[in-house]
Amino acid sequence: MIEELKEGIWRWTAPHPEWRRADPWTHEVACFAIAAGDELVLVDPLAPPDAGAFWSELDGLVKRTGAARMTVMLTIHYHVRSSEDVSRRYGKRLEVRVYGHESVADKMGRGVRFEAIVPGAELPAGVQAYAIGSPRRREMPLLFPGARALAFGDAVVGVDGDLRVWEDLDGDRRRDWYEQRLLPTLRPLAELDFDHVLVTHGPPIIGHGPEKLRRGLAAPAWNRAPG
Repeated sequence: MIEELKEGIWRWTAPHPEWRRADPWTHEVACFAIAAGDELVLVDPLAPPDAGAFWSELDGLVKRTGAARMTVMLTIHYHVRSSEDVSRRYGKRLEVRVYGHESVADKMGRGVRFEAIVPGAELPAGVQAYAIGSPRRREMPLLFPGARALAFGDAVVGVDGDLRVWEDLDGDRRRDWYEQRLLPTLRPLAELDFDHVLVTHGPPIIGHGPEKLRRGLAAPAWNRAPG
Protein backbone atom coordinates (compact mmCIF):
# COMPACT_ATOMS: atom_id res chain seq x y z
CA MET A 1 0.00 0.00 0.00
CA ILE A 2 2.73 2.47 1.01
CA GLU A 3 5.43 2.25 -1.67
CA GLU A 4 8.98 3.54 -1.29
CA LEU A 5 9.87 5.59 -4.38
CA LYS A 6 13.37 6.57 -3.32
CA GLU A 7 15.21 6.41 -0.03
CA GLY A 8 13.22 8.65 2.30
CA ILE A 9 10.23 9.17 -0.04
CA TRP A 10 7.07 7.04 0.08
CA ARG A 11 3.80 7.19 -1.86
CA TRP A 12 0.33 5.71 -1.52
CA THR A 13 -2.97 6.26 -3.32
CA ALA A 14 -6.60 6.37 -2.23
CA PRO A 15 -9.93 6.94 -3.99
CA HIS A 16 -10.88 10.58 -4.14
CA PRO A 17 -13.77 11.03 -1.68
CA GLU A 18 -15.88 13.10 -4.11
CA TRP A 19 -15.11 11.80 -7.59
CA ARG A 20 -17.11 8.86 -8.83
CA ARG A 21 -15.80 8.14 -12.32
CA ALA A 22 -14.23 4.67 -12.53
CA ASP A 23 -11.08 6.09 -14.12
CA PRO A 24 -7.72 5.48 -12.41
CA TRP A 25 -6.37 8.91 -13.30
CA THR A 26 -9.22 10.91 -11.84
CA HIS A 27 -10.40 8.44 -9.23
CA GLU A 28 -7.10 7.78 -7.48
CA VAL A 29 -5.17 10.53 -5.75
CA ALA A 30 -1.63 10.24 -4.42
CA CYS A 31 -0.19 11.13 -1.02
CA PHE A 32 3.42 11.17 0.13
CA ALA A 33 5.56 10.67 3.23
CA ILE A 34 9.04 12.17 3.40
CA ALA A 35 11.67 11.49 6.06
CA ALA A 36 13.57 14.53 7.28
CA GLY A 37 15.86 13.77 10.21
CA ASP A 38 13.69 12.89 13.19
CA GLU A 39 10.61 14.23 11.43
CA LEU A 40 8.13 12.48 9.12
CA VAL A 41 6.32 14.83 6.77
CA LEU A 42 3.01 13.75 5.21
CA VAL A 43 1.95 15.57 2.06
CA ASP A 44 -1.82 15.82 1.47
CA PRO A 45 -2.55 12.59 3.41
CA LEU A 46 -5.73 10.66 2.67
CA ALA A 47 -6.50 7.36 4.40
CA PRO A 48 -7.81 4.75 1.92
CA PRO A 49 -10.97 2.70 2.59
CA ASP A 50 -8.88 -0.13 4.06
CA ALA A 51 -7.92 2.26 6.83
CA GLY A 52 -6.83 -0.40 9.31
CA ALA A 53 -4.13 -1.78 7.04
CA PHE A 54 -3.05 1.74 6.07
CA TRP A 55 -2.65 2.98 9.64
CA SER A 56 -0.72 -0.17 10.48
CA GLU A 57 1.71 0.50 7.63
CA LEU A 58 2.05 4.14 8.60
CA ASP A 59 2.75 3.09 12.20
CA GLY A 60 5.51 0.88 10.84
CA LEU A 61 6.91 3.77 8.82
CA VAL A 62 6.98 6.01 11.89
CA LYS A 63 8.88 3.30 13.77
CA ARG A 64 11.22 2.63 10.86
CA THR A 65 12.18 6.29 10.47
CA GLY A 66 12.45 6.90 14.21
CA ALA A 67 10.26 9.98 13.86
CA ALA A 68 9.80 12.11 16.96
CA ARG A 69 7.63 14.65 15.14
CA MET A 70 5.06 14.42 12.39
CA THR A 71 4.20 17.33 10.12
CA VAL A 72 1.32 17.46 7.66
CA MET A 73 1.90 19.77 4.69
CA LEU A 74 -1.05 20.70 2.49
CA THR A 75 -0.25 21.83 -1.03
CA ILE A 76 -3.69 23.30 -1.66
CA HIS A 77 -6.72 24.16 0.46
CA TYR A 78 -8.79 21.39 -1.16
CA HIS A 79 -6.47 18.71 0.21
CA VAL A 80 -7.31 18.77 3.92
CA ARG A 81 -8.32 15.12 3.51
CA SER A 82 -7.31 13.01 6.55
CA SER A 83 -5.22 15.68 8.28
CA GLU A 84 -7.41 15.72 11.37
CA ASP A 85 -7.35 11.91 11.61
CA VAL A 86 -3.54 11.99 11.48
CA SER A 87 -3.45 14.61 14.21
CA ARG A 88 -5.78 12.62 16.47
CA ARG A 89 -4.00 9.31 15.93
CA TYR A 90 -0.43 10.48 16.46
CA GLY A 91 -0.83 13.64 18.53
CA LYS A 92 -0.62 11.82 21.87
CA ARG A 93 2.77 10.26 21.19
CA LEU A 94 4.36 12.64 18.70
CA GLU A 95 4.42 16.38 18.16
CA VAL A 96 2.00 16.84 15.25
CA ARG A 97 1.35 20.05 13.36
CA VAL A 98 -0.61 20.77 10.20
CA TYR A 99 0.56 23.45 7.75
CA GLY A 100 -1.48 24.83 4.85
CA HIS A 101 -2.99 27.90 3.25
CA GLU A 102 -4.61 30.26 5.75
CA SER A 103 -8.04 29.41 4.32
CA VAL A 104 -7.66 25.87 5.73
CA ALA A 105 -7.77 27.06 9.35
CA ASP A 106 -11.57 26.94 9.64
CA LYS A 107 -11.60 23.36 8.32
CA MET A 108 -9.55 22.03 11.22
CA GLY A 109 -11.21 20.45 14.24
CA ARG A 110 -10.51 21.31 17.84
CA GLY A 111 -7.16 20.15 19.09
CA VAL A 112 -5.44 20.27 15.68
CA ARG A 113 -2.31 22.41 15.84
CA PHE A 114 -2.55 24.35 12.59
CA GLU A 115 -0.20 26.97 11.20
CA ALA A 116 -0.70 28.96 8.02
CA ILE A 117 2.01 28.71 5.37
CA VAL A 118 3.46 32.01 4.23
CA PRO A 119 5.50 31.64 1.01
CA GLY A 120 9.15 32.35 1.73
CA ALA A 121 8.86 31.73 5.49
CA GLU A 122 10.95 29.09 7.22
CA LEU A 123 9.03 25.82 7.55
CA PRO A 124 9.81 22.54 9.35
CA ALA A 125 12.32 20.19 7.74
CA GLY A 126 13.64 23.07 5.63
CA VAL A 127 10.55 22.98 3.39
CA GLN A 128 10.07 26.00 1.13
CA ALA A 129 6.66 27.10 -0.18
CA TYR A 130 6.11 29.07 -3.38
CA ALA A 131 3.25 31.33 -4.40
CA ILE A 132 1.82 30.75 -7.87
CA GLY A 133 -0.78 32.51 -9.98
CA SER A 134 -1.75 36.15 -10.32
CA PRO A 135 -3.90 36.74 -8.37
CA ARG A 136 -2.23 34.32 -5.99
CA ARG A 137 -3.79 30.87 -5.80
CA ARG A 138 -4.58 29.00 -2.62
CA GLU A 139 -2.08 26.41 -3.82
CA MET A 140 1.61 26.43 -2.94
CA PRO A 141 4.12 24.02 -4.47
CA LEU A 142 6.47 22.72 -1.77
CA LEU A 143 10.20 22.12 -2.15
CA PHE A 144 11.77 19.45 0.08
CA PRO A 145 15.51 20.15 -0.18
CA GLY A 146 16.62 17.10 1.81
CA ALA A 147 14.61 14.75 -0.41
CA ARG A 148 15.39 16.81 -3.54
CA ALA A 149 11.69 16.79 -4.37
CA LEU A 150 9.12 19.37 -5.49
CA ALA A 151 5.47 18.63 -4.64
CA PHE A 152 2.41 20.00 -6.46
CA GLY A 153 -1.27 19.92 -5.55
CA ASP A 154 -3.36 20.46 -8.69
CA ALA A 155 -1.39 22.89 -10.88
CA VAL A 156 0.95 20.27 -12.35
CA VAL A 157 0.01 16.64 -12.89
CA GLY A 158 1.60 13.47 -14.20
CA VAL A 159 0.46 12.27 -17.64
CA ASP A 160 1.96 9.27 -19.44
CA GLY A 161 5.35 9.64 -17.77
CA ASP A 162 5.52 13.39 -18.32
CA LEU A 163 4.30 16.51 -16.54
CA ARG A 164 1.57 18.89 -17.71
CA VAL A 165 -0.16 21.97 -16.37
CA TRP A 166 -3.75 21.06 -15.53
CA GLU A 167 -6.01 23.82 -16.86
CA ASP A 168 -9.15 24.12 -18.96
CA LEU A 169 -8.41 26.90 -21.47
CA ASP A 170 -11.91 27.43 -22.81
CA GLY A 171 -12.01 30.92 -24.32
CA ASP A 172 -9.50 33.59 -25.34
CA ARG A 173 -9.54 35.37 -21.97
CA ARG A 174 -8.71 32.15 -20.17
CA ARG A 175 -5.83 31.45 -22.54
CA ASP A 176 -4.48 34.98 -22.07
CA TRP A 177 -4.63 34.53 -18.29
CA TYR A 178 -2.79 31.23 -18.60
CA GLU A 179 -0.01 32.64 -20.77
CA GLN A 180 0.40 35.95 -18.97
CA ARG A 181 -0.48 35.29 -15.33
CA LEU A 182 -0.02 31.59 -14.50
CA LEU A 183 2.87 30.24 -16.57
CA PRO A 184 5.24 33.09 -15.60
CA THR A 185 4.81 32.09 -11.93
CA LEU A 186 5.46 28.40 -12.65
CA ARG A 187 8.56 28.72 -14.84
CA PRO A 188 10.92 29.80 -12.01
CA LEU A 189 10.12 26.55 -10.19
CA ALA A 190 11.91 24.57 -12.90
CA GLU A 191 15.13 26.38 -11.99
CA LEU A 192 15.08 25.20 -8.36
CA ASP A 193 17.44 22.50 -7.09
CA PHE A 194 15.50 19.21 -7.10
CA ASP A 195 15.45 15.84 -8.83
CA HIS A 196 11.91 14.51 -8.31
CA VAL A 197 8.40 15.86 -8.83
CA LEU A 198 5.63 14.56 -6.58
CA VAL A 199 2.11 15.07 -7.95
CA THR A 200 -1.22 14.18 -6.39
CA HIS A 201 -2.76 13.32 -9.78
CA GLY A 202 -0.96 10.87 -12.03
CA PRO A 203 2.41 9.14 -11.61
CA PRO A 204 5.33 10.93 -9.95
CA ILE A 205 8.56 11.82 -11.72
CA ILE A 206 11.63 10.23 -10.13
CA GLY A 207 14.77 11.78 -11.57
CA HIS A 208 15.19 14.47 -14.25
CA GLY A 209 12.50 16.55 -12.59
CA PRO A 210 13.58 20.04 -13.77
CA GLU A 211 13.93 18.88 -17.37
CA LYS A 212 10.48 17.26 -17.34
CA LEU A 213 8.91 20.27 -15.63
CA ARG A 214 10.35 22.66 -18.22
CA ARG A 215 9.06 20.42 -20.99
CA GLY A 216 5.64 20.21 -19.35
CA LEU A 217 5.38 23.99 -19.00
CA ALA A 218 6.22 24.38 -22.69
CA ALA A 219 3.55 21.85 -23.74
CA PRO A 220 -0.10 22.77 -24.23
CA ALA A 221 -2.23 22.86 -21.10
CA TRP A 222 -3.93 19.56 -20.33
CA ASN A 223 -7.45 19.00 -19.09
CA ARG A 224 -9.27 15.92 -17.96
CA ALA A 225 -12.26 17.05 -16.00
CA PRO A 226 -13.33 14.99 -12.98
CA GLY A 227 -16.85 13.75 -12.70
